[in-house]
Amino acid sequence: MAVRARAHMNRDAGAWFARCYGREPDGAWFAPGRVNLIGGPDYNEVSVLPFALGAGVTAAAARRSDRRIALVSRQIGDPPVLLDIDALEPGSAGGWAAYPAGVAWALGQAGYLAGGADVAIDADLPAGAGLSSSAALECATALALTGLYQVPVRRRELAALARRAENEFAGVPTGMMDQIAALLCRAGHALLLDCRTGTGTAIPLDPAAAGLVLLIIDTRARRALADGRYAQRRRACEQAASALGIRSLRDLTEEALAGLSDPSLRRLCGHVVAENRRVLQVAGLLRAGDQAAVGALLTASHRSFRDQFGVSWPQADEAVDAALGAGAAGARMTGGGFGGCVVVLASAERATHVRAAVTSRFTHNNWPVPHYLDAVPSDGARRLR
Repeated sequence: MAVRARAHMNRDAGAWFARCYGREPDGAWFAPGRVNLIGGPDYNEVSVLPFALGAGVTAAAARRSDRRIALVSRQIGDPPVLLDIDALEPGSAGGWAAYPAGVAWALGQAGYLAGGADVAIDADLPAGAGLSSSAALECATALALTGLYQVPVRRRELAALARRAENEFAGVPTGMMDQIAALLCRAGHALLLDCRTGTGTAIPLDPAAAGLVLLIIDTRARRALADGRYAQRRRACEQAASALGIRSLRDLTEEALAGLSDPSLRRLCGHVVAENRRVLQVAGLLRAGDQAAVGALLTASHRSFRDQFGVSWPQADEAVDAALGAGAAGARMTGGGFGGCVVVLASAERATHVRAAVTSRFTHNNWPVPHYLDAVPSDGARRLR
């Protein structure tokens, strides 16, 4: 399903751009959303295991002769946002446009913004679902603005600049995972990413070969990372690390954890220690080809995010419970928490039963019926035309 949607965007990219700007684009660039199979939060400098989706964001673009950038989104539908490159600074653009504007600003700060551009955005990735739509938007824009003028920038540096755009320009304190996943993931693999060093290792992930399905359940409970709760949880982790005299909670040992007397601090820190261990266990199972055994660790991860870290939400908990009751091998919330998606690992034979059980549970609770997406580990960002 995602592959067909992306092909549709590719065919329409030029026509959509031409309708907005009255001329053909010079090119179109795509960046995928991502699912974090397990791990996190990345701002604790732990290891995570994301993979890229087939769905994402496309930026069709053409050079301008002046020092301006025009931005328009098919999904938003507003008139183009026109920005002066030389006047860009944090706070000078808001809403969805803050993300691509922030990318232009970060590229300019680094000396990589060569000129103006008209940019038309299209997406088949839901916003606010915990699938990293903002990073996909940033990375597609970054590839477009550098590709238009053939400015060479290494992918890891581009990821860092896209993250800077989100942190400093849009004001959302995310970690490094999303942008790196969007730019560096490979089809048929997850990326074992060390969020302290930024180094990543491709880990085989091919559920279909094992008779399995990775199912994404969009619970349709929306949250915005900028709404404050995500930032509050990050501050709590930073305060805990400071109180313990360590750089980040990644450095907390099992022995030091056992010595914590504050119950709330022990729960918070306990999640981070245990989750980092689970990531490495999952990577080991995938390397050994035992994909089905990953399920139990996904479920343990969800319970830890729910009970210890406190970032799950009712629809996610019910989706996980219903999926497991229908025979799924494992399930967990994914993303920053407080809304968004659940990832389920199930046999191909049980996938239909899982969907039916989750839909029935949501209907019983008078919640909107969730959306479903079969998640196939896909390639990272690239030029389409």
